[in-house]
Amino acid sequence: MNGEILRIFDTHAHYDDEAFDEDRDELLNAIHTRGVEKIINCGCDLKSSLAAIDLAEKFGFVFAAAGIHPESVTELADDEFERVRELYSHPKVVAVGEIGLDYYWDMPRDLQFAAFERQLILSKELDLPVIIHDREAHEDTLKLLKKHKVKGVMHCYSGSVETMKEIIDLGLYVGLGGVVTFKNAKKPIAVAAAVPEDRLLLETDCPYMAPVPFRGKRCDSSMIAETAKVIAAVRGVEPQALVDKCAKNAKALFGI
Repeated sequence: MNGEILRIFDTHAHYDDEAFDEDRDELLNAIHTRGVEKIINCGCDLKSSLAAIDLAEKFGFVFAAAGIHPESVTELADDEFERVRELYSHPKVVAVGEIGLDYYWDMPRDLQFAAFERQLILSKELDLPVIIHDREAHEDTLKLLKKHKVKGVMHCYSGSVETMKEIIDLGLYVGLGGVVTFKNAKKPIAVAAAVPEDRLLLETDCPYMAPVPFRGKRCDSSMIAETAKVIAAVRGVEPQALVDKCAKNAKALFGI
């Protein structure tokens, strides 16, 4: 068990990842016994978006997001956007994502920027929230978000408290995961203490970013319990109360 924390809503997972190939069904069939109530599985391209939908159809508590991740942009055939667009009519697709900008890797920034903007425009057209990936691209990400004023979440937020306040002012949510448990996680902890309670979401990004004491191991949604304990401590609240509030926030944002 996870310390008896219940009703976990993991707003960002990748159970289609090959890390789960050997025991995916077994793990998800038992995840409720470890306190997990709902999961959003995020796509990064057409293939993973389709896989996310397959999982959502198979497991009633799993929902899907479909989108083109910045790392996938350079590999795209021009019709892939249109093929992903068709997926948003599926009743269990609740968001456009994972989309955004990643300036850590050496990938064409103009293509990333164009793809991100195209999907922000689409999210407004479809009235769906976005799940945003922003890695070392805060300035350009904010520029587009201020221009298009979408609803959504800044996934695995890694910026400052000051930038977080700008994001909140735009009406967005902030997603926090296992990084808050890492040694020397000063920025994430400061954000965890400062973000308004009605704008906070919990996530894993599993199979990646497992929190302490599981760091280095394959992550799964039940490990949010450890993240919640750390965030709750810096906020002076009970972990279960935090998990319940974050689940309520997630349901409001994603219409679940």
